[in-house]
Amino acid sequence: MVPRPLITDVDGTLTDDAMVLDDRIGPALRAWPGPVVIATGKSLPYPIALCNYLGLDRLVVAENGGVAISEPTETLEFVGDRAAAEAVLAEYEAAGYSDGWGTLDLANRWRETELVFEHSIAVEPLREIAAEHGLEVVDTQYAYHVKSPDVSKGRAVERIATDVGFDLDRAVAIGDSANDVSTFERAGTAIAVANAPAEVQAAADHVTSDGFADGFLDALDRVQSGAWG
Repeated sequence: MVPRPLITDVDGTLTDDAMVLDDRIGPALRAWPGPVVIATGKSLPYPIALCNYLGLDRLVVAENGGVAISEPTETLEFVGDRAAAEAVLAEYEAAGYSDGWGTLDLANRWRETELVFEHSIAVEPLREIAAEHGLEVVDTQYAYHVKSPDVSKGRAVERIATDVGFDLDRAVAIGDSANDVSTFERAGTAIAVANAPAEVQAAADHVTSDGFADGFLDALDRVQSGAWG
């Protein structure tokens, strides 16, 4: 039997509140006995680099499920509509707004299935325009993602589970944002770190006492000790 899988978010889960990766994360993830899936809202180069530098197999969900890669089976899947998201951005800018990233726009440079907007922008006009184009706006606490409503981390995780051959009913999912709820719904054990919003905590089976990476490491300890899940 494949050892128990772990599915984890990155920002706000493996980091501190300044989005800096905690030094203890690499050893903790490498020590996990089963498959580790990195599931993030970031574009694909970020989690791939993370896996490379931490010495993990490249099992990755990026862009909130718009991109899924399973290195063991050489599978790469794209689901979403960046062209529709670009139409939303064009209309939003024509109305006098900005995505908030400036000229470099490193947040969107490598995205292939969605676009992301800085968290201080005017979100209600963005929601209205996105809805007109059949898209939705997801708040991850760090940015607003304009994406297809049928794209989710949970759906992409299902694809990876099928490719690799592990049982999601035995999986542990850990996260902190609304985009992690779809993963919580599919995993056997769902854990929210303490910095997660109330609605995300409500969707989890367990909530850690500490937030951010401290909460993540505590969650691993509780699962491995048999206290949770």
